[in-house]
Amino acid sequence: MPTYDYQCKECGYTFEEFQSMTSELLVTCPSCGKPTLKRLMAGGAGMIFKGSGFYQTDYKTSKPASKESESKPASKSSEPSKTEKKSDSPPSKKSND
Repeated sequence: MPTYDYQCKECGYTFEEFQSMTSELLVTCPSCGKPTLKRLMAGGAGMIFKGSGFYQTDYKTSKPASKESESKPASKSSEPSKTEKKSDSPPSKKSND
């Protein structure tokens, strides 16, 4: 539901009213009680999300890097060269005996 701005033509009192788009316009001023309210045209600030349910990363298309790749620097010897093909077998483990 949008927030509308109203201003009294008689006393100049300005206020905001949170109401449905299908609601009737307000006509009576809450300050002076006269039926001289006018709804003001808003500039249109766009959508405003309030609350804790919206996150900056909700709609990003790229995936963040994994923690493992961030913490370990890549060494040149472990990367295959452009002419080498990757094998499907897992790398052999070296023992530290």
